[in-house]
Amino acid sequence: MDHHITKEKLQQLEEELKESKTTKMALIAKRLKKAKDFGDLSENAEYHEAKEAKQMLEKRVYELEDIIRNAIIIKMHNTGDTVSFGTTFVVIKDKSDHQFTLVGQDEVNMEKGYISNESPIGKAFLGAKKGDVITVETPGGKSKYKIKSIN
Repeated sequence: MDHHITKEKLQQLEEELKESKTTKMALIAKRLKKAKDFGDLSENAEYHEAKEAKQMLEKRVYELEDIIRNAIIIKMHNTGDTVSFGTTFVVIKDKSDHQFTLVGQDEVNMEKGYISNESPIGKAFLGAKKGDVITVETPGGKSKYKIKSIN
């Protein structure tokens, strides 16, 4: 599966992967060793917690490797007349302005206004132009947005 991410996000993920494979894995190995020293593993809560933490970390490492391996770098840009990956744009909804940036699923951050190209709203905006009125069906009902500007 392709992962559309920015170069900056790719660097963050690579750093997280490196830290996970070295520092975090070493800490969990120490926890496991210490827990084994307590004896009977069948009733050893520390051992089971450390083992679970190791499994969770291994899962995250696998996810990070998959994202990095399948990364498609998107450029954050503010030029052009249509909404596309990396575009920041302003819409009017209910007489209020809202700024969004269209990003891949791995970079969604509603506080920053980063919306996914895979979300209903992201799909609706993709390819839209300044002045277009977009109606989006969301779990909360239909919402209308007018594209005020594409920065």
